[in-house]
Order: sequence, then structure tokens, then C-alpha cells
Amino acid sequence: MPEYAYRIITNDGKEKKGTMDAKTPEQLNQILKSQGNIVLSVGEVGLMQKDFNVSFGQKKVKARDFSIFCRQIVSIIKAGVSIINALEMMKDSTENKTLKLALAGVHEDVSKGESLTSAMRKRKKVFPEMLCNMVEAGEASGGLEIAFSRMAVQFEKEDKLRKSIKKATIYPAVLVVLMIGLMFLLLMWVIPTFMGMFDEIGTEMNAYTQSIVNLSNFVQANWLAMLVVTFGTVFGLRWFGTTKPGKVFFGSLALKFPIFGPLQTKTACARLGRTLSTLLGAGIPLVEAVEITARSMDNYHFKNAMEDAKDQIMRGRSLSQPLKGSGLFPLMVSYMVGIGEETGNIEEMLENIADYYEDDVQVATDALMALLEPIIIIIMAVVVGAMIIAILMPMMDLYEALG
Repeated sequence: MPEYAYRIITNDGKEKKGTMDAKTPEQLNQILKSQGNIVLSVGEVGLMQKDFNVSFGQKKVKARDFSIFCRQIVSIIKAGVSIINALEMMKDSTENKTLKLALAGVHEDVSKGESLTSAMRKRKKVFPEMLCNMVEAGEASGGLEIAFSRMAVQFEKEDKLRKSIKKATIYPAVLVVLMIGLMFLLLMWVIPTFMGMFDEIGTEMNAYTQSIVNLSNFVQANWLAMLVVTFGTVFGLRWFGTTKPGKVFFGSLALKFPIFGPLQTKTACARLGRTLSTLLGAGIPLVEAVEITARSMDNYHFKNAMEDAKDQIMRGRSLSQPLKGSGLFPLMVSYMVGIGEETGNIEEMLENIADYYEDDVQVATDALMALLEPIIIIIMAVVVGAMIIAILMPMMDLYEALG
């Protein structure tokens, strides 16, 4: 299905640009108007425009948005409402604009006789593959309500897991950025101001204060070059992280990094258990479920281990064997999966794994925050204090001389 660029005036009077899949420009025009928008233009997407919109144009639908959507649609279906009417109600009540537009397109396609799965897969940039597979299994078995209910739990757990990881990484990063910003402020403006006063009255600098002054002079003379190098390094590392060697390197570094390494492993175990149990519970074949789980992994090495597990399962081996052989997953994971395979209760075992490691990630995150927060604050106090001392020392020497 072709992709078209659009420019509209939304209900609140704001201009918005974006891209969306549609059969024809007329169909997209109709979808946008049905949302109460004023359509300014609809046309084919050029290469540069397409790249820009994919990266920045559309607001990504978060796991929390999907969990709310799944919960609401389960409630509507339980009330005996048809799926067409349920979609119409959802597209009007959904707050996320990207999801709203996608649901409008899905509603139109389903109204014309297409299956819900087919309509959702046309908008694969919005709807995750796992959700589409679960809906397909639900439509085939007549258990669409169960499929959406399982996915609601999946998205809720995923949202909670991601928030725990963000909490462990973003807060320390913010403190570090604040510390660097404060150092920059002191070196660029505060220290030069005081040093200018000392030069006017002829105060002699000690070696320690002079070293801070030299650092301040260097920063003032080269701040633009330092800024360019910093941004260049950040963007260079981000680009390198998208390549295979970069994924291997950063994946290995993340696993070896103290404190954060075990947290990565626990997160992967939680995602393995939750995703596989959800898919297998909906009747998705094991090979396909493992393949989808592999794509959900953030770390390259865990992703590679799950892809290898899929290949070995296709050759007749059990899931527990490649998990154990990878050396990445704790032995408890492979043992519990093995017990589930022997007893025919692998879904419940995977769910137990997910529950255990999700709780463990939360505990580890809280412990990490309790450890890092005082350490970063102490480092900040030491760095800032060292610069303040460099300012105070000449002042003390001056007071002593006057005394």
C-alpha cells in the first residue's frame, strides 16, 4: 500500500504534517476529514520527506497507549458491540493522534469487509507485529476478546518494565548533565569574574588556583570546538550503534558494565518469559513465538541467542537446550523452561519466570537508584567545591595580607 504525505489543520487549529498508508490519496483525504481535520494537501512522499517523517513526523504509540486501547476494546466487545462499532468508538475516544488516524483507517477497511488482522498489518508502522499476530490468532479461534485481554497485560507489563529501566538510567544521566552544565557555568563566567577582580588588585595566585584559571581560559578559548566535538561524538556513537559491529560492541559493553549488566540480563529474562507466555497462550506456534520474542530484545546478544534458539527448535531440539547453551540466561530460566516442556506446562512456567524477573528488575532498579544518587551528588559536590575553593584561596590570602 503506498504512503502519502499530508498537511492538515487539526480540531484545535494547529497545523500538522505527517505520512500515512492509504490505497489512494482520496481515501486518505476522506480518513483525515472524518477526524474533523481541514485537509490542506495530500500527495506522494518524496525520499527526503519520507525519511524525515518516519523519524520525526509521527508521534510514536507507547505501550501504555496500547494497553489502554486493548482494555477499552475488551470492555466494548464484552458489552456485545460489533468490532466495526467498537473501532468507531475507539477512534473517536483515543487521545494519541497517531493511533487515532491508524484506527480510522482500520475501521474503514474492516467496514469494507477486510479482516481486522489484515487492516492492522497494513499499518505495521503503528501496530506491533506481536499485536497483529495475537489478533490473527483470536480471529481464527473466535477468541478476539481473550487476545486483546492478553495483549493488555503484555503492554502493561512492558510499560512498567521500560519505566523501571528509564528510571535507572535517565535520573543519573540528568544529574551528570547538570553537573557538567554547572562546571561550564563556573569556568565560563564565575571564575573569570573573580580572577579579573584579583588581577586588578594584584593578588598573587597559588598553584592550585592558577591551574583552575588555566582550565577556565582553555574552556573560554575552545568552547565552540568542544561543543562540536561533543555533538559529533554523540551522533557518531549513535550511528555506530546502528551498525552490526556497533550493536555487538555496545551489547557486550552493556553486559560487562558493573551493576547495569545484571539489570540487562534480568530485563531480557522478564521480556522472554512475558512475551513467550503471551504468544504461546494464544496458540502461536513455538518457532514463530520465539522469532517474535527475538525481535523484542534490545540487546544484540540476547536477540542473537533467541534467533539461534529458533533455528535449533526447527532442527528438533527443545527450547531449554539453546537457552542453556547460550551462556547468557541464568540457569534458573533454562531449568524452569525444561520443567515446563517435560510437564507440558511451559506457558505457566514462562509466566512465573516473567513475574519473578519483573519483580527482580524493580528491586534492582530501586537499589541502583539508592546507590547512584548519593554517589553522583557527592561527586558533584566535590567538583563544584574544588572550584569554589580555588576562588576562596586567593581571597583568604588577601585577607591575611591585609591583616
